[in-house]
Amino acid sequence: MANKQALRELQQRLAQRMQAAREAPQAANWLAVECAGLGLLLPLKQSGEIFTPVPLQAVPYTQPWMLGVANLRGGLHTVVDLAAFLGLRGPIPMTSAHRLVSINPDLGINCALLVDQLLGLRGDEQLQAEPDAPGHPDFAPARMRDGQGRRWQVLDLDALTQHPQFLRIVLN
Repeated sequence: MANKQALRELQQRLAQRMQAAREAPQAANWLAVECAGLGLLLPLKQSGEIFTPVPLQAVPYTQPWMLGVANLRGGLHTVVDLAAFLGLRGPIPMTSAHRLVSINPDLGINCALLVDQLLGLRGDEQLQAEPDAPGHPDFAPARMRDGQGRRWQVLDLDALTQHPQFLRIVLN
């Protein structure tokens, strides 16, 4: 009988802790990455898994920033060189220092973005919004600055995956 009571109390404590975790504000909202020296913030809710570089299968007649396709956990994903797509530099071969950040499957696209390096997680409390500069595409909705003075460009991955240029992978 004492074991049943202890088990019930344990279950109640676990349920209370799970509820508190759901209600607590999320500390990390952003995945901070770097592409060609530019700091980018990817929303955690729109980001998927992070992978070390894997062998790619090239796809002919595609844009230079479309590096190929890769098998990531049994799923076929296109791999986009994010810095090259954004026009920050030309496409480069993958090295062991690069990372692939998959896009959340809920967004309905099997794609991974090649980034030069991961810089960790950031929370909203660590960032301050900057005045918006005109001329940014809709997938780059805001700029932020952290406590060390570094500027960050926010990328809306949902808007990115729906952008006509991103979807136009075939060479004309």
